[in-house]
Amino acid sequence: MTGFIYLASQSPRRRQLLDQLGVRHELLLPNVSGEVPGDVQEDAEAIEAVLKNEAPAAYVERVTGLKLDAAMARRARRGLADAPILCSDTTVALGRRIYGKPADAADAARMLGELSGTTHRVLTAVALQRGTKRLQALSVSQVRFAPLTPAQIGAYVDSGEPMGKAGAYAVQGRAAAHIAHMSGSYSGIMGLPLYETAQLLRAAGFAV
Repeated sequence: MTGFIYLASQSPRRRQLLDQLGVRHELLLPNVSGEVPGDVQEDAEAIEAVLKNEAPAAYVERVTGLKLDAAMARRARRGLADAPILCSDTTVALGRRIYGKPADAADAARMLGELSGTTHRVLTAVALQRGTKRLQALSVSQVRFAPLTPAQIGAYVDSGEPMGKAGAYAVQGRAAAHIAHMSGSYSGIMGLPLYETAQLLRAAGFAV
């Protein structure tokens, strides 16, 4: 049994959470800037596109599967050593409306304004591929924001923290000052639910 896994994610939070489990991992990232000679460019935006009338749970599970498919092809294309590959994706949902990463500051402010004073869901799907076997899990948590004033939203957006975050906020960052209640998996809200991830890793033969 191999002693490490590939993590196909650019999120430093997911790396931190895997470290918390004591799982040795190597990054298996897309060739976004030509740093891997001869490798292909991958279209992450196409993978994360929402289908018409797609439910949030179906969306996040589908995107995670597509990311894992892309990572498997990436590993094979680069001729890397065989090892399990872990992928994860997080989305925020208010009802059936999906909130991905904001396109810009104005988009982040819009998202935060719509989430203000509401209880929304944070869905994180995890998928682990070992050989021909694929294991999957879904974590669903709830977060309630206190009402946010335009000034509070503006200050938070100006901090830069919302960019690159599903729903335009990071639970482990400054947004915590505005979260009145949460239930579910804190690590799942961060981007990698540790309980579900540990279950998948054990099923794949890792001692966690």
